[in-house]
Amino acid sequence: MEIVLEGPQEFTAKDGRRYVLREFKMADLNSVVSINRRVLPENYPEWFFVEHHMSFPKAFIVAEMDGELVGYMMNRVEYGWSYINKGKAAHKGHVVSIGVLPHARRLGIATNMMLRGMKAMKRFYDAEEVFLEVRVSNTPAISLYKKLGYEIAGRIPRYYSDGEDAYIMARTLADL
Repeated sequence: MEIVLEGPQEFTAKDGRRYVLREFKMADLNSVVSINRRVLPENYPEWFFVEHHMSFPKAFIVAEMDGELVGYMMNRVEYGWSYINKGKAAHKGHVVSIGVLPHARRLGIATNMMLRGMKAMKRFYDAEEVFLEVRVSNTPAISLYKKLGYEIAGRIPRYYSDGEDAYIMARTLADL
């Protein structure tokens, strides 16, 4: 199914249930903060989510299933040295945070949020490539990102508050 960038879009999950991807609204804030706190060790204050929504509203995606928010993807676009074309500056999409509740995992939700978020960063904010940080131990996430065309571009020692390293993973947006 082709990902649309305007308005809500309905999908059929791998288990047959239906879910909707759409842009974040301020009314979603408490649910998104709750998902962040429940599924990720790195938690952000409410103002951080609001700031990203205000700056990059088209690239802040949520997933809703059975009337419940089950996932989110928060992105921004930065200007700096490219991870793809070394030595050149680029507009880089940054996947700041993505989370899906445990009962909604392995249904295709994260994949479709990633696709919509990457396309939005390219179309609305002129990103040429996209990158993210991921724990070196997070095998399921690394596998998803590789499936979506990301490659390991570097490693940041002790990136996370518990001392774990992060991989920087990146990909071009030219083919989206």
